[in-house]
Amino acid sequence: MKLDLILDDADIITLEEARPRARRVGVLHGRIVGFDEELDGCTAELTVPLGGAAVVPGFIDAHCHTTWWGLGLSAVDLEPARGLEEIYALLEAEVERLADQPEAWINGTGYNHKHHGGLLPDIERLDAITGDRPLYLRHVSGHLSITNTATLRLVGALAPDFEDPVGGAVLRGPDGRPTGVVEESAQSLVQSLLLPYSVEQIVQALDEATARYAAQGITSFTEAGIGGGWIGHSPVELQAYQAARRAGRLHARAQLMPTLDVLRPLGAPDADMHGEGPGLGLDLGLPAGFGDDWVSLGPVKVFLDGSLLGATAAVTEDYCGHPHQHGYLLDDAESFRERVAAAYRAGWPVALHAIGDAAIDLATDIIVGCQDKYGRNALPNRIEHFGIARPEQVALVAQAGIAVTPQAAFIGPLGDQMAELVGPDRESWLYRGRSLVDAGAVLAGSSDLPVADNNVRRGMQSWVDRRTEKGRVLGGTAASGAPAEALTPEEALRTYTTWAAAATGTATDKGTLRAGKLADFAVLSGSPLTAGDIGSLDVLATIVGGHFTHHALDLPAVTTAAGAATNGAPR
Repeated sequence: MKLDLILDDADIITLEEARPRARRVGVLHGRIVGFDEELDGCTAELTVPLGGAAVVPGFIDAHCHTTWWGLGLSAVDLEPARGLEEIYALLEAEVERLADQPEAWINGTGYNHKHHGGLLPDIERLDAITGDRPLYLRHVSGHLSITNTATLRLVGALAPDFEDPVGGAVLRGPDGRPTGVVEESAQSLVQSLLLPYSVEQIVQALDEATARYAAQGITSFTEAGIGGGWIGHSPVELQAYQAARRAGRLHARAQLMPTLDVLRPLGAPDADMHGEGPGLGLDLGLPAGFGDDWVSLGPVKVFLDGSLLGATAAVTEDYCGHPHQHGYLLDDAESFRERVAAAYRAGWPVALHAIGDAAIDLATDIIVGCQDKYGRNALPNRIEHFGIARPEQVALVAQAGIAVTPQAAFIGPLGDQMAELVGPDRESWLYRGRSLVDAGAVLAGSSDLPVADNNVRRGMQSWVDRRTEKGRVLGGTAASGAPAEALTPEEALRTYTTWAAAATGTATDKGTLRAGKLADFAVLSGSPLTAGDIGSLDVLATIVGGHFTHHALDLPAVTTAAGAATNGAPR
């Protein structure tokens, strides 16, 4: 029998109990057909000897923002700057670069106040640099932005009768004048001047972003919010994903979460809505799971609270250094209950963004109530981030079968900031790992890109050692001396494979390697189960459906999963 692809002389880690390891794997028509002796007598269009390299299931980033990151690749990168003067210099250089385009926006991304002594840029200095040009600088958290007076004037924030939108604010100083900081849902005021992005702009962003995903071993991802709200980029964002796929410019499989804002009342028979009046959904009753192996609809994304770095995540106790500041919900609790229930009874599973423990209380209560009343929908219900979780909340989500996506990727670059904000009594609640696994919860690995990068190997290592930039073990150590919330290397691998597939409702086709499943692989320079530092491993190749999306192997040009030729060079 002639197959499409055979990977040979490899250390194949299947994560399947029946055959945990293999040396050869064969692929036909995009799916795995067998291993080792099952391939005896078979040939292939392409046989790749891997010289003992490790092959694992393709990585799944269960929560990221691909279009946002892709669009930001052309913005001014503020992350390397140290000190506000360097920020101002970067912006001055961008203004000079765009001198012949007087109406062009000045866009920047990746700002983190930890690199600037906790300070934010001064609006008067920004005004002097930018003049009448609009300015939009994204904070690394995504939950606040920095702008100038010209932009605030355009959005009407300088008018005497201006009112902050529900769930957000244009921050003001003691004199009542805007500081330039725009928080949470108020960011949509600025974004409304930029939206909608065209399909071609989004396709370009997807092409550039997912080519970089491939270089990280990522074969699938969940886009955490499309179509509306302050996280969406176009009312036809789904169309852009389909266009990217048709054009060969989507290099990883995409599950897309519509935001709650884009759903609208359905005129379906009352009996189809559990007898409780109109549900909320998409036209024609398009459901979660609709699509194919490359582009499909996921749960509905709902923002319940803000961010930890911005101290806007809803918590039950004060943030350290911020007396009487508990963050806030982005709408009143009853409104969330009603709207989420309306979407749920129309058949939509839900993914509720809840970082603070007060928001996690509400998220869990809403999901458990919906599950008890209406049953389960097509895909798992999820709590996104689960950032500051009390011990009893861990047990409750596990019992309810709710998938959670705390980001180990945050621990290195952001862990020190987070620990300072919650204090020693709550540090062990941050972005948990071990306690969730021991409770039997579904724990999915993710980056929340661009909040953290999507280097999956580094994310796995963070699950294992939980070490911050300053050497702190986030959450402290157990009696054994090991990090209290640490995972084993195999568990860390499962967060981005087996368990991420379970959380996204795709475990039938992804997450482990066995005959019949999609031929999605990451080829690594060594085994993540035995490497002293998983983050030091190289991605030698990424394969989606039996086709290379990235490789750094000594191979002739091969055909990629998107249909274009590649020599393996990262893009």
